[in-house]
Amino acid sequence: MALPEKRPISILLAAPRGFCAGVDRAIQIVEQALGKWGAPVFVRHEIVHNRHVVERLERLGAVFVEELDDCPVDRPVVFSAHGVPKSVPAEARRREMIFVDATCPLVSKVHVEAQRHFENGREIVLIGHAGHPEVIGTMGQLPDGAITLLETAADAEAFAPRDPAKLSFVTQTTLSVDDTAEMVAVLQRRFPGIAAPHKEDICYATTNRQDAVKAMAENADLVLVIGSPKSSNSVRLVEVAKRAGAADARLVGAADEVDWAWFEGVQSVGVTAGASAPEDLVEALIAAIGARFDAAVQEVVVTRENVTFKLPRVLTA
Repeated sequence: MALPEKRPISILLAAPRGFCAGVDRAIQIVEQALGKWGAPVFVRHEIVHNRHVVERLERLGAVFVEELDDCPVDRPVVFSAHGVPKSVPAEARRREMIFVDATCPLVSKVHVEAQRHFENGREIVLIGHAGHPEVIGTMGQLPDGAITLLETAADAEAFAPRDPAKLSFVTQTTLSVDDTAEMVAVLQRRFPGIAAPHKEDICYATTNRQDAVKAMAENADLVLVIGSPKSSNSVRLVEVAKRAGAADARLVGAADEVDWAWFEGVQSVGVTAGASAPEDLVEALIAAIGARFDAAVQEVVVTRENVTFKLPRVLTA
């Protein structure tokens, strides 16, 4: 008996997508720490927000914990790519622990900027999401009260600085480019002298992945973003897709989370992945679509990335 003919569907594959240089570096740090010191190596917080990455590293011998107190003093500990408050490495030194800081260099750049503004006597506004590890790490670089967190344009409208003439802002690296621009515009209208970052804080990878989604969204009936609900940049990609014209957009952890009812009437599906999602999850999703439809894949390329970051010397010495 002949099999029923598969319905044709177009897959628009965003590029760039998936791992960024900071995530790639963080994963390499855990792998190399395991190679250098053997298992177990402890990791404070998820190294990146992706359960597939975390589970693979666990199989290699990484142990993920929430706080430094959960780590034995005689085993190495890695700090996650999101950054940590200054108190964390200070405590690790006090306890004479071996530690490796996997903070993304672009997050570290924000920390340096905040410190510079503080030393210049400026009050600091941080545009970001409360409770996100990166925000906790950035706010923990300075004494309590030095940084005020603003999450929305309404927050920016209501904000009352101590001295408008001595004001600066920094941002979380994984925000929506458009939402952040709106908030910055409010702050600059209200406080024309506010000191801005030398170079935009939203990282190149976040910007590129959002641009790629914008380029394909208006031609997509459905956009699937592979990523974790805890991943800020992945959640933002879903929002960007809807705003850029996609009829529907969904966040999925992997192909097995797809509800195929979403595909009813869909002729073109956009596929991308957040900066902490590995490429094999993208390939598995494309294969799953191809198993159900006569799929033709077209890559939508907005730029090519060639950024790499050096590993900490403690691993390479």
